[in-house]
Amino acid sequence: MRIPVPRPRSLAGQLFAMQAVLIAVVVAGYALFTFVSNRSQAEDAAGRHATAVARSVADSPSVNSAIRTSDPSARLQPYAEAVVRDTEVDFVTIMDPRGIRWTHPDPGQIGLVFQGNTAAALEGRTFTETYTGTLGPSVRAVTPIRDGDRIVGLVSAGIRVEQISQRAQGQLTALLAVAAGALGLGAVGTYVINARLRRHTHGMNADELSHMHDYHQAALHAVREGLLMLDGQYRVALINDGGRVLLGVDQEEDVVGRSVAELGLPAPLTGALLASEPRVDEVHLTADRVLVVNTSPVTGGQRRGSVVTLRDVTELQSLMGELDSERGFTQALRSQAHEAANRLHTVVSLIELGRAEEAVDFATAELELAQALTDQVVAAVSEPVLAALLLGKTAQANERGVELVVSPDSRMDDGLLPDSLPARDLVTILGNLIDNAVDAAQGGVRPRVTVTALTKDGSELILRVCDTGPGVDPDHTEELFRRGFTTKPSGPGGRGLGLALVSQAVSRHGGRLSVDSAPEGGASFEARLPLRSVALVRSPGGAV
Repeated sequence: MRIPVPRPRSLAGQLFAMQAVLIAVVVAGYALFTFVSNRSQAEDAAGRHATAVARSVADSPSVNSAIRTSDPSARLQPYAEAVVRDTEVDFVTIMDPRGIRWTHPDPGQIGLVFQGNTAAALEGRTFTETYTGTLGPSVRAVTPIRDGDRIVGLVSAGIRVEQISQRAQGQLTALLAVAAGALGLGAVGTYVINARLRRHTHGMNADELSHMHDYHQAALHAVREGLLMLDGQYRVALINDGGRVLLGVDQEEDVVGRSVAELGLPAPLTGALLASEPRVDEVHLTADRVLVVNTSPVTGGQRRGSVVTLRDVTELQSLMGELDSERGFTQALRSQAHEAANRLHTVVSLIELGRAEEAVDFATAELELAQALTDQVVAAVSEPVLAALLLGKTAQANERGVELVVSPDSRMDDGLLPDSLPARDLVTILGNLIDNAVDAAQGGVRPRVTVTALTKDGSELILRVCDTGPGVDPDHTEELFRRGFTTKPSGPGGRGLGLALVSQAVSRHGGRLSVDSAPEGGASFEARLPLRSVALVRSPGGAV
């Protein structure tokens, strides 16, 4: 049988127990101090009271006259008993200068010697002391009875220590009642505070909280995706290593506590992070990355902040672009295959009709047309990746009823591109510019797209794409390369990302991107990329 191990007390429970013990110790200490202090004060008060009674008796004329009689006790004993009864003292003893008692609460003690010190009183001084006599320990005062300058007797008045203790205990009982009420009130307040703490800590003890913190830190550093936590004022409360890399924040820079607006992020991305409503799988661009952003508010009655996750899809976006191109090529090849089958049927039919020469002429013309297009592109752009891209985009454009031509000014030899300018980025730039131009020119009177690719003095690559579409509104020039901006209807996958990717790629390689009016009335997009000492633009975090 397995014996269950008791679970350690929760942090809130430990704090409650500690605070309850602390309150109890403080209250008990204060009660003890107050009891001792009250007892001391009660003894002092008893001494003052006894002194006043003793002096009053010593100054009484009736006492002086009774001392001169032959039997002082007969008159002084009833007087002393009345004084005891009226002044709340325990005894009043009147004696001669030798200490022989004339009065005593116990009549049997009359005539015996007073138990206590009388030397100071015989010298004419009044004093108090605590002494154990026939009635037990008492606080007593002794004062002389004078007849002129002669001391004719002594008076001692006292209060038993037991009575003083009873009075102090009564005060202590009241004090303990107040202390118990304070302890109960403190315990209730402590319980309420710790109940609130228990809700915040979910009943976990200190070790569990410490382990959770360690796991939390390890998970933050291990996750490659970006994680950003913002408080209710949109200030950074937490950011992991992946988030710093994806947002381009220096690893050594302390950004916790800073507003999102101070991080220097692109305006659309900053707007998404500052939005109060949740964002799901939104695509945003930084200087060199394509990020998928998700935001979720932290619930709890009032706005407590939001949690932001960042996922880098730069490579995925590039592959999707290539996949789209491949799909276009496939559709173009399928269409060309269909046309080739039609032409082949035409050739076969001409042969069956006995018109072999016409069949040869027809087939030769088709081959020469295709070869002429290939020769034209390869002669202008011998760089294989761009040449293949232009041939594929030409077929795609033809399928959409748009004529795509390579400008006679194009001249780009193979081997000029440095390793720092990968062909994938060129495909992103030129492919998106052509797609945008074909979209703009499609449906026009003479839909046409002209592509120019040339190098200038071997130091700069110029890619220019002109179309015969409606052109670009000057009011939209500034927003044209912003993610999400488009003048076309949104499709299932969304629009407005192509030109933003072009702008990102051009900026990453230190180039320039501009738009102007084309000679044929449409738009002309031009990208200029340096070929000598190409330095990739790096983010503050060091990511390319």
